[in-house]
Amino acid sequence: MLENINEIFGYLVGILAPILFMEFNGFPLIVLVLLIGSLTFTLYFKFINVRGFSHSIDIIRGKYDNPRDTGQISHFQALTSALSATIGLGNIAGVAVAVSLGGPGAVFWMIFIAFFSMSAKFVSATLGLLYRKVNEDGSVSGGPMYYLNYGLKERGYDNLGKILAAMYAIFIIGGAFGGGNMFQANQSYELFGKLIGLPNYLYGIILAILVGFVIVGGIKRIGETTEKIVPLMVVLYVSASLFVIFTNLEKLPMVLSSIFNQAFVPDAAYGGFIGALVTGVKRAVFSNEGGVGSASIAHSAAKTDEPVREGIVAMIGPFIDTIIVCFMTASVILITSDSNPLYKVGGGINGAELTSAAFGTAISWFPYVLSVVVFLFSFSTMISWYYYGDKGWKYLFGDSTIKIYQTMYLSAVVLGSISSLGHVIDFSDMMILSCAFPNIIGCLFLLPLLREKLDEYWTKYNNGEFKVYK
Repeated sequence: MLENINEIFGYLVGILAPILFMEFNGFPLIVLVLLIGSLTFTLYFKFINVRGFSHSIDIIRGKYDNPRDTGQISHFQALTSALSATIGLGNIAGVAVAVSLGGPGAVFWMIFIAFFSMSAKFVSATLGLLYRKVNEDGSVSGGPMYYLNYGLKERGYDNLGKILAAMYAIFIIGGAFGGGNMFQANQSYELFGKLIGLPNYLYGIILAILVGFVIVGGIKRIGETTEKIVPLMVVLYVSASLFVIFTNLEKLPMVLSSIFNQAFVPDAAYGGFIGALVTGVKRAVFSNEGGVGSASIAHSAAKTDEPVREGIVAMIGPFIDTIIVCFMTASVILITSDSNPLYKVGGGINGAELTSAAFGTAISWFPYVLSVVVFLFSFSTMISWYYYGDKGWKYLFGDSTIKIYQTMYLSAVVLGSISSLGHVIDFSDMMILSCAFPNIIGCLFLLPLLREKLDEYWTKYNNGEFKVYK
């Protein structure tokens, strides 16, 4: 059965890869789209990722939270729900994959694109709030499917909007099954399931039951769960990373030098300059979803009547996810590379096992703690990505068929636990990265409207017109 599953994924990858990953002089078109989109958004909004940073912190801590605003969850819960979908195995296993395939230079490009991805998150989250749909039961539906459809319709591009929205819904469902589900189950089994001695199929069944318990409660229960898990896990993981870094502080300059130098003059074993850049961008996007637009689905449920405000909250996601957490992981791997038996120049895909071994060389008992962290990170990612796929499914097929999606999603948890990592990563990359095509193309048409909204909001903010609650 396992061989058949691997063959199916290999077959899907073989069919879809040439279509979704066309290359331009050896440079994947999707990576080019992501780079151009993120750079354009940053320049167009005059580095909103920098000038709005301190204001974002004020919003997140609840300074402007009005409990009577429309929505289902607070700004903080919206951020943690979005972060729970990004801070996970992309930070633990994904960074290890980046270093294995692209070398230290890939880390530079991960941080580089993350900086500009902050603006991409701002764009998609703001648009998600502008065009969200409040349902009769008080629940909220939002995200790229809605702003691509209705936003482009307002601009006179009705047919284009419908096509891009449908494409996005298909890709987000695929991303939910791949990177948001199967990849998480796969890697959490490698570190946690094997540690407690469970067969992979049994681990997958138990994990599916736990995921099922949370997702039946919708975004409210997801938000309540993630606001407890995410801050605790980030503090624990970052603290352990800082311990390794500070106890090996003399190696840090060499590590930073290799990250920068290898970004522009990389070892041929890693595929040269293009190999480092493409690997770094792909793994960063898989980690923080910048430009993909998926986080706007969670942010659309936030309690606020100011769309721009939630966009400013959302842009902190890539900063926490990639610039802080992913950099921590990469530093630990590179600092311990001399004594890490799994680290190889131009080596294969070791994923979470490589990260675990890196921590183990410095803190002998931490791999056991990391296995629990991996489980919680993967669990929180799966419940958030369920919600993303849920909204894509309902957009295409309506609420009445949601039980089919739920059954398929929980089955995919078990499937991911027993599938090969290579094919899961390939499938995940294709689905998640492909979301960027319709999202970025559609957003470009909506930038003038968004700049008008941002200018109005920023004027009110500078004039102190917003009511403060804390």
